[in-house]
Amino acid sequence: MRPELAAQLEALHRAGREHDARQSERKDTLRNLEPATAELLSVLVRATGARRVLELGTSNGYSTLWLAEAVAATGGRLYSVDVDPGRTAAALENLARADLDAHVELRTEDAGDVLAQAAPAAWDLVFLDAERPAYAGYWPHLLRALRPGGLLVVDNVLSHAEQVADLRALVAAEPTVRACVVPIGAGALLVVRDP
Repeated sequence: MRPELAAQLEALHRAGREHDARQSERKDTLRNLEPATAELLSVLVRATGARRVLELGTSNGYSTLWLAEAVAATGGRLYSVDVDPGRTAAALENLARADLDAHVELRTEDAGDVLAQAAPAAWDLVFLDAERPAYAGYWPHLLRALRPGGLLVVDNVLSHAEQVADLRALVAAEPTVRACVVPIGAGALLVVRDP
């Protein structure tokens, strides 16, 4: 990783933690990914050679930068969505500063709508870090939109286990996927669709 990008990521993560500590309402927090989980995401994109990557939950672009740097290495493209136009604008600014904006398409849309409209097998890798109570409703669309052999990564499965229990049950009951939890950061659920 370029030293200037590493410095930008470190500063962005620190600023995000300081911002979140001042907020009294969850909806006002940035909820940036932990650095170790972000690094894992980057490695997974590279290891799988993912070229079509979908991020659900852009926030200010911290995780987006990690994913963008990885898809730049695979020759791919990242599509990232968030419902908040202010966060989309902040992410675009951070991507431009890192000179990674050419590898990313940012959208201000609802994650559920994006998934419902996705073509079958559209995505090589999907990173899910949005509104956890909606995840179980996303599952049929996630399964359809993930290509055979594709990977779904879900954040916060240990830190907010009760909020993702319905999704975890759906994943466990699905015979066409394999899954495991990686105890890193807030806990990452990795789900691979059978080839």
